[in-house]
Amino acid sequence: MSASKPTDARQSRIVLADHRPQIERLQRRLFLRSSLSIGALAMLSGCNMQDGDSVDKVLWAMSRWNDRVQGWLFDRNKLAPTYSAREITNPFPFNAFYPEFDAPDIDGSTYQLEVSGLVSDKRSWNLDQLRALPQASQITRLICIEGWSAIGQWRGVPFRTFLERIGADLSARYVGFKCADRYYSSLDMATALHPQTQLTLDFGNAPLPAKYGYPLKLRVPTKLGFKNPKHIAAIFVTNTNPGGYWEDQGYNWFSGL
Repeated sequence: MSASKPTDARQSRIVLADHRPQIERLQRRLFLRSSLSIGALAMLSGCNMQDGDSVDKVLWAMSRWNDRVQGWLFDRNKLAPTYSAREITNPFPFNAFYPEFDAPDIDGSTYQLEVSGLVSDKRSWNLDQLRALPQASQITRLICIEGWSAIGQWRGVPFRTFLERIGADLSARYVGFKCADRYYSSLDMATALHPQTQLTLDFGNAPLPAKYGYPLKLRVPTKLGFKNPKHIAAIFVTNTNPGGYWEDQGYNWFSGL
């Protein structure tokens, strides 16, 4: 595998260059569709990414191909930029598919993180147990597909540490997340094991406030913002792509560096 990877990467770059105009058109269409589906101009969209017409079948095929190419080019050792404390965005913006006052109110004293799928230890975790694991801090930029970005300071458990602790099958393809606010998402395993991917417990020097994902969110600096689920209630490891809230409506699934 290691001997053939450079050749595969070069071939992937050649294929990517050959199809760049089509990818750019696809990304523009997916972005416009996803934006229109949640905005006042929704009726301008004549297609549904799941309506089965021939155009959308082609678009879904191209999107899946795009995911594969991004996966081939992903460097699990390349770090996203980090910043100084003076560069932190204040106030850090709230973003969700609902207004801020609808953020779930979760009792941390009774919180239990469910674990399932291809793991050897399926016991639930409370907040004290999560905080007893090794912690790391990062100041990184969250980039939203809507066009804005913000820098925040996050502290929590390196996700690889957690996956190793629960005996996850690290050769599995995906990690999925179910959230208390009905959101759901998933990652490729390579991104889940990236050194900056984090199960976040704190924002700044305090526990996550509700608007930023209390009691637990995923911080993935190598992905767009919608790949950073908040209010995580369950984590599972699988070889079947679990999709995601926005991904199933047309956003590119990989959506990363």
